[in-house]
Amino acid sequence: MKTIMWFRQDLRLTDNPALLDAVNCGTIIPIYILDDINAGPFKIGAASKVWLHNSLSKLNTALNGNLKFFEGSASEILFKIIADTKAEKLVWTRCYEPWRMARDTAIKNKIRQLGVEVKSFSGSLLWEPHLINKPDGTHYRVFTPFYRRGCLSAQPPRKPLTAPAEIHYASDVDVVITSEQTLDELNLLPSQNWHKAFLDEWNIGEEGAQQALDTFLMNGISSYKLGRNIPSQKSVSRLSPRFHFGEISPNQAWYAAQHIFEPGDSNLDSFLSELGWREFSHYLNYHYKTLADKNLNSKFDSFAWINTPEILKAWQQGITGYPIVDAGMRELYSTGYMHNRVRMIVGSFLVKNLLQHWHHGRDWFFDCLVDADLCVNSASWQWIAGCGADAAPYFRIFNPVTQGEKFDGDGIYTRKWVPELINLPNKFLFCPWQAPPEILKQSGVELGKTYPNPIINLADSRARALEAFSMLPKSK
Repeated sequence: MKTIMWFRQDLRLTDNPALLDAVNCGTIIPIYILDDINAGPFKIGAASKVWLHNSLSKLNTALNGNLKFFEGSASEILFKIIADTKAEKLVWTRCYEPWRMARDTAIKNKIRQLGVEVKSFSGSLLWEPHLINKPDGTHYRVFTPFYRRGCLSAQPPRKPLTAPAEIHYASDVDVVITSEQTLDELNLLPSQNWHKAFLDEWNIGEEGAQQALDTFLMNGISSYKLGRNIPSQKSVSRLSPRFHFGEISPNQAWYAAQHIFEPGDSNLDSFLSELGWREFSHYLNYHYKTLADKNLNSKFDSFAWINTPEILKAWQQGITGYPIVDAGMRELYSTGYMHNRVRMIVGSFLVKNLLQHWHHGRDWFFDCLVDADLCVNSASWQWIAGCGADAAPYFRIFNPVTQGEKFDGDGIYTRKWVPELINLPNKFLFCPWQAPPEILKQSGVELGKTYPNPIINLADSRARALEAFSMLPKSK
C-alpha cells in the first residue's frame, strides 16, 4: 500500500505512531505542507519559521532527501498529491489548535469520499483532551484537579516507540507531483540575517532534541524544583520548541525523567507537572476554541486596558528602565527564547503595571518565540492577565525589583542582557534610579542616556492596576 505520511508538528522518526503505521503498510510518500491560508491570523511567526526551516532540513536528511514540500491550502494540495500518486492511504499526527482541528476534520471527511483510507494518531500529547473529564463528565477549568485527578488517574501515557528499522519510499516514477517545491521556496528564512546569531543557541532537529533532553536529565533536573526559578542557572529543560515542532515527544521526556528518580521526588514531580501544564493548555484550547482571542472569563471584556503604543514599544525593545524586564525582553529578541520565571515577570509588567491588553503580549511572543505554541501562548497570557482558567489573582502583581533581587540576586542574568549596567553594584542593579549620583558615575551609568529612566512609577502603576481590577463585575 502506498501511504502519504503528512508531517506537521511531529518532525521526528522516533516515537512517531503515524510514521510507523505508514511504514508498516508498504511504501510511503513523506510530505510537509506550509498552510498559511487556513491558519489565518495564527500563521507561524518569524522566529518559529527559522526553527521550522532548520528542523525540516534535518528531517529531510533523516529521510534520505525524500521529504516533499508544498505551500498552500492543505486540502487542495492533498487532493492533488493523491491524484498524482494514486496513494491509497493518508496518515498524520493530531494537532490541537482550533483552526487545524476544523481543517483536519474537513480533510478527513472529503478524502474518505475518494475511497482513500485516512488515519490520525496521538503523538503530541500525553493524554487526549477528550478523554480527561470530571466524574460528572464535564471538563476541568482548574489545573491541579485536571492534572492530579484527571490525568494521573487516567490510563498512563503511551510508552515511546522506536524509530522504523527500515523505510521504503515510493519511487520517483510513482511520485511525480507537479506542485512540489523545495524547502528554500517556502521562504521560511528572513531576508535579513538577524536569525544567524540565535541559531548558535540551538542544535535544531531530532538529534539536537534528544541531546537537550539527555543534558537536562544529567545536569538540570536534579535541581529543577528550585533552580527553574533562577534564570542564570541551567536548571530548565529548554525543550518547549522541541515539543512544539515534535522533534521529541512528551512521552519520551515523561518516561526518561522517571528513569532518573524514584517516584515522589520533588524535582521529578515539578518537571512532570510542567509537562502537565502544557497538556492543560492544549486541553483548554480544545474545549474553548476562542481561547486565543476572547477572555475565558467574560467579565474581563469590560476591563479598562490602556492603548499607549510608545509604552508597548519600550516593553518590546527592552528599554523600560526596569532591568529584569529589559533583560528578559532582550533575551527573547536575541535568542527566540525567554526563561519561564522571567516570562511571568515581563507578562505581569505588561498587563498589570502598564495595563496593555494581553493580546499585545500574545502577538509579540508568538512572533519572537521559537517555541511559539498557540495553545500554550494563549493560555499563559490569559493566566497572567487574570482572565483565563486557574488564573493568577488580580492582586498578584509581580514587582520587577523584588523579583530581580530574589531570583537573580547575583545579577548574572541581568548583566548578561543589560550590559550597560554591568558595573552597577547589586544593591542598585534592579533599581538604578535609587543609586546615588556618585555610584552611577563610578559605574558608567547615566540615566536617560546610557540606560533609560523607568517608564512608570511602580507604586502608582500598582495602585492604578488594582483600581482597574476593582471595577470589574463581581460575578462572571
